[in-house]
Amino acid sequence: MAHSDRRTRRLRGSRSHGYGSTQKHRGAGSRGGHGMAGSKKHKWSLVSKTMKGYFGKSGFTGPGKRANVVSRPVNVGYICENLHRFAQSGKASHSGPYSIDLVKAGYTKLLGTGKVTKKLKLKVDACSAKARKKVEEAGGSVETAEKATGSTGG
Repeated sequence: MAHSDRRTRRLRGSRSHGYGSTQKHRGAGSRGGHGMAGSKKHKWSLVSKTMKGYFGKSGFTGPGKRANVVSRPVNVGYICENLHRFAQSGKASHSGPYSIDLVKAGYTKLLGTGKVTKKLKLKVDACSAKARKKVEEAGGSVETAEKATGSTGG
C-alpha cells in the first residue's frame, strides 16, 4: 500500500479521523468502560445473551463431599529433610526409628515426593501408595487412621 493511500494520511486535517464526535475515540468512554465494566448495568443485555452462566452458582455440594477434602498434605521428602525440626519441636521421638504423629503436627495426608533416607514410623489420616512404598522400602512403617465408609462389604 502506498504511503499516500493510508487512512491516517487521508484523514489529516479532519478533527475526528472518521470516528464521529471527538469524544468517541478517547479512552474507553464510547464503549461503556473497560472489559466487563457495566456487565450488571448498561451491558447486561449483551452479557446475559452471549455469556450464559457467567454469573451465579449452579448445583450443590453435599455435606459428605465437603468432609473428605484433604486440608494439609505433606511430602515424605520434606519430613526427611526437616527431621531435626520435628525433633526440636517435640513432634518426633527417636527411639529406634523416628516416630512422628503427623496428625498432631497438623498434616492430614502423606504424599510421595522426595527421598526417604531414614527409618520412619509415621501416623497419619491418609497416605498415597507411593509414599507408603518409599517409607517401607527404607525400613519404616505408615499407620493410617481407618475412615468409616458407607459400604458393608461382603
